[in-house]
Amino acid sequence: MDAGTAQWDGPGEKPPVLSVSQLTALIQGTLEMTIPPVWVSGEISNLSQPRSGHIYLTLKDDDAQIRGVIWRNTATKLPFDLEDGQEVLCHGQLDVYPPRGSYQLVIRDIEPRGVGSLQLKLRQLQQKLAAEGLFEADRKRPIPKFPKRIAFVTSPTGAAVRDFLEVMNRRWRNVEVLIIPARVQGDGAAAEIAAGIKRANQLAVRPDVLVVGRGGGSMEDLWCFNEEMVVRAIAESSIPTISAVGHEIDVTLADFAADKRALTPSEAAELAVPSMLEIQDRLNGMQSRLATGLRATYDRAASKLELLSRSRVLTHPFEMVHDHQRTLDELDAAATRVMRHRLQQAQEALARRAAQLEAMSPLAVLSRGYSVTRNANEQVLRDPSQVQPGDEIETILEKGRIRSRVQ
Repeated sequence: MDAGTAQWDGPGEKPPVLSVSQLTALIQGTLEMTIPPVWVSGEISNLSQPRSGHIYLTLKDDDAQIRGVIWRNTATKLPFDLEDGQEVLCHGQLDVYPPRGSYQLVIRDIEPRGVGSLQLKLRQLQQKLAAEGLFEADRKRPIPKFPKRIAFVTSPTGAAVRDFLEVMNRRWRNVEVLIIPARVQGDGAAAEIAAGIKRANQLAVRPDVLVVGRGGGSMEDLWCFNEEMVVRAIAESSIPTISAVGHEIDVTLADFAADKRALTPSEAAELAVPSMLEIQDRLNGMQSRLATGLRATYDRAASKLELLSRSRVLTHPFEMVHDHQRTLDELDAAATRVMRHRLQQAQEALARRAAQLEAMSPLAVLSRGYSVTRNANEQVLRDPSQVQPGDEIETILEKGRIRSRVQ
């Protein structure tokens, strides 16, 4: 019995008996015939992407939910990353998954709600690269003030090159400009731009400045400058880089990664080289200030010279010599008086010390009739027990000495 055509005419007839597979096939056929491809909005949850490359998720709102699947060939073409909690708008076909007896939405197209897919992809990539520190201000390098060689990665036939070279020729001609050709729009453009940046860094004579950019266009036209490979190539460049993409209102991730952002290719030329006219004006101003300063210095020196020519040292030089001689004579007399006074004080002090020593001398005691007796060891005798009979002793008098033997 064909499950798709089974009918039950009434109570008198026994209803058909279907297998689970037949019933599932009947439900699947009914869904496919009655419900065409639909647009469904909801919030993503239970997102998973196994190694097969398929994406499985659940779409839900406040009251219901439905399983969804994005097959690998569709998932690889998504312009942005999916994440739980994201509000999306999905287009697909309802399908029944027989092994579980459940239905699901096979998603063929998916868009973020409230923001375009490109804007969402841009925001996600910006957050990713910013977290890696590629846009940090401390990574920015100064642009050399007087470059001798500049490389420009862009389309050689675009208006950006003409504008850039026109401004360069007007501002500063003493520089070599190397155009590294690359497509700046469409498929493969990002790879060519990244390759051009790496090529500039590999040149035998490396440029002093690297410019990357193109003229204005839509977001899609400029999208290659938002590609991750281009942003990383700019961040990894060892040459100071200027990003010059589009017009003033256009902002790309290349602008964040570059050392300097130019609003237009013309402004990139202004940032890359100085203005000859401005430098000439500055030199003229410096020359004028230098001349004024030299004149002022000359006037001050002339005034000082005039004052010196009237000074006493030049008009009466010998008078100053005589003054100094008189001062030296006075100092010499004063020094002589001081030395004589100090010598007299020293002599008087020496006489007092000599008198004190004379009064304390043992010889002065001997002159009054006293004597000193010593044994053979020259020890002064103070007690008879210090000698024995037969010992020789010596007595010192004021005038002479007496040797005796003890009995």
